[in-house]
Amino acid sequence: MMLEIAKPRLALNLFWRTFALLALLLSGGVLAWQQTFKVLEAEPRALESAQQLAGLVNLSRVALAETDSINRVAVLSTLARSEAVQVRVAEQQDRWQPYDANAFAKQLAAELRMRLGPDTVVARSVNGEPGLWVRFRMGNDSFWLQTSAAPLSVSLPNNAWWLGVALVATALGSALITRLINQPLRELSFAAHRIREGEYDSRLDESTRTSEIREVNMGFNRMARELAKMEEDRTVMLAGISHDLRTPLARLRLETEMSVADEQARQFMAHDIEQLDAIINKFMDYARPSELQLQPLDLTEVVEHEAQGFRNLDQIRIRVLLPMGLKVWADETELARVLLNLFENARRYGHAPGLPTLVEVSHVLQGPWITLQVRDFGPGVPQDKMARLTTPFFRGDAARTAATGAGLGLAIVEKSVQRLGGQLDICNAEDGGLLTSIRLQKAS
Repeated sequence: MMLEIAKPRLALNLFWRTFALLALLLSGGVLAWQQTFKVLEAEPRALESAQQLAGLVNLSRVALAETDSINRVAVLSTLARSEAVQVRVAEQQDRWQPYDANAFAKQLAAELRMRLGPDTVVARSVNGEPGLWVRFRMGNDSFWLQTSAAPLSVSLPNNAWWLGVALVATALGSALITRLINQPLRELSFAAHRIREGEYDSRLDESTRTSEIREVNMGFNRMARELAKMEEDRTVMLAGISHDLRTPLARLRLETEMSVADEQARQFMAHDIEQLDAIINKFMDYARPSELQLQPLDLTEVVEHEAQGFRNLDQIRIRVLLPMGLKVWADETELARVLLNLFENARRYGHAPGLPTLVEVSHVLQGPWITLQVRDFGPGVPQDKMARLTTPFFRGDAARTAATGAGLGLAIVEKSVQRLGGQLDICNAEDGGLLTSIRLQKAS
């Protein structure tokens, strides 16, 4: 019986997870380097700007100092009309905002105060007018010098395209690196899937340059070869055991029919021999997987065909509640083996004492899946033993094991359902009996 494992809400395969981490790391590196270049550019640019501004202020001081009060007004009027540099008289009621709002501005303001004196004021706006303003003193008077219509700042406007190219290159590089990293793991996953399906021909690359991957591939190929040899030896051994046991069983049956005079004893011995032969068949079914040929099958036809061979009013009554045209992807032989073992299990254990077994076959549609439900109306199975029902050679309580058997029926069912790519679930029905659900992929 397969137990469903809770999946995480957000499930990413290894490729996308590695890609996301690499892209995040490299994109963060690109942005960090851009910020680093921006910070490194701030200091030399601040020094250069402070030197130019200090030179303009000193030139303005000289120009104003060399003129008398009458000509000074004319000089200020001329400078006020200039587009590059404007000089105005600082008034007591002027309202200004400090310039040092960021690292670059603080560095520029500090450099200007060092060059022009501690009483120098650097502002980003005066009386609501934005710009780079420097207030300096000359004698008892104070003046404002404005050199730009907006405050200076450090930015990389011309390199915005470079940032976009860098981020795109980061994404492409992350995808390529992730593919190279995950390719050996993907091949290993495919090889493990093939082995699970019974294909032991593994040819993982043993000449790759990465030593860890090479060692893993070599170990996996060696394991696949050993599993193939074990499977071959087991098949040969079971075939030999089957042949060696069936020959004396056939001889015993012939001798029993010819030499035992008591009719009842003869029937009991023949029944025991038939049971031994059936157990051998169960062993062979469990140990020898057949080649699968998945194809669209009419589920109703397959169920009806298998049920027809079991219907016996004295032992088992099967009611098929399936519509015609219900198709699934399956192998006919493997699906028939599943139904045969389920019906046989129900016939043996799914009935009350002295009464025939009643089996009901129905289905549930679940998107791209069809869940085939096989239910009997017997005593059910104790909950503490439910998880072990598909364990080979395990038998439940005495109520369900009154008949003898190999204990392989449900183990064969689980193995066959897995080979069909389906899912098996076994539980007790709410109003009694055992309910077996087989989920198979729907075929159009």
